[in-house]
Amino acid sequence: MAAGTLLYAQSGGVTAVINATASAVIESGRRYGLRVLAGRDGILGVLREALVDTTPLPAATVKALARTPGGAFGSCRYKLGSLEADRAKYERLMEVFRAHDVRYFLYNGGNDSADTALKVSRLAAEYSYPLVCVGVPKTVDNDLAVTDTCPGFGSAAKYTAVSVREAALDVAAMASTSTKVFVYEAMGRHAGWLAAAGGLAGRGPDDAPHLILFPERPFDEAAFLARVREVVERVGHCVVVASEGIRTADGTFVADAGGGKDAFGHTQLGGVASRLAGRVKDALGYKVHWTLPDYLQRSARHIASETDLKQALAVGRAAVEYAVKQRNAVMPVIVRAKDRPYRWSVEAAPLESIANHERTMPDDFIRADGYGITDAARRYLEPLIRGEAPPRYGRDGLPRYVELRLDTLPPTLPPFAA
Repeated sequence: MAAGTLLYAQSGGVTAVINATASAVIESGRRYGLRVLAGRDGILGVLREALVDTTPLPAATVKALARTPGGAFGSCRYKLGSLEADRAKYERLMEVFRAHDVRYFLYNGGNDSADTALKVSRLAAEYSYPLVCVGVPKTVDNDLAVTDTCPGFGSAAKYTAVSVREAALDVAAMASTSTKVFVYEAMGRHAGWLAAAGGLAGRGPDDAPHLILFPERPFDEAAFLARVREVVERVGHCVVVASEGIRTADGTFVADAGGGKDAFGHTQLGGVASRLAGRVKDALGYKVHWTLPDYLQRSARHIASETDLKQALAVGRAAVEYAVKQRNAVMPVIVRAKDRPYRWSVEAAPLESIANHERTMPDDFIRADGYGITDAARRYLEPLIRGEAPPRYGRDGLPRYVELRLDTLPPTLPPFAA
């Protein structure tokens, strides 16, 4: 049995399966005899000493978390800067760790979260405080370095592929007298993984989606409009999947919403579909419909990928195992052994090889004309959306999801001054 307390926190945008990872962390922590705390609203909860003790949670409730979307303990977008610039905040984290005998810190998030976990591990070493920090992968953008895929992506990819296929049937049915062009907006700031997943909806040259717009390729409006016209004239309608992060050759985001920034300093995106739809209507005169799935694509637990669920559980279990084995400053990553049949395993990778690195779509995953996916991309993507892991439904026809009562421990430190 291990000694001390494990502190788990969720970070950034949540996914359909991040609670599966939380469930696995709690269950594994209990098997090792650890007290498992969770930060309410992510790292902010740790800074505020707003900690939830998971000990009273019944085993059945913890198990049911694995099939509940959202972030059960709350998440946040709160970026900690360098150890020098935000020294006081990092020292506050250390104070909270000491006050609650935290010996293991698991931070479940993406690139910025991996960076935070790495910095916390370095500060703990500087202070000779016995703390093991483990990053836990999560992001629907699928842009973490080293890992073959990120838990959360497979389910969002499945939602995207299914939604594009279903919407395409709708458009095809109405095209003779109504909508000619449909634009679907997928998440993805710099990496076109989710947009690429839309490509799974069809196989032939006339199957939807007819055009995919990737952030990895500069957007040329004239060329795009010409392709839309060509597809409509040949097929009768055109379905477009556009990543929110597409940019022109000079680097300007097509969906730049007035230059606003989010909490991580990133340009606030969203709205590329409406902009493209407007240009198609104005330039070509076609009736256009567009959609911005936004949170729907990352929260759709009802259509989660079974592969994704298994991987989300696996990284949670591995993170606890690495922690108790004193494997500091690492992250459990997915390693692919084979495409067909799909075989994968979990291995430890150093946080310094993941933090602040970003993985974009490989060139050989994007078709030569820049508007579709290749067979290599299809081989990569198909196993990740495979299988169904539906929630349990109640008599009212709605999913039965867990909602936790997040009572926090009495504070022992002075209030946190942001």
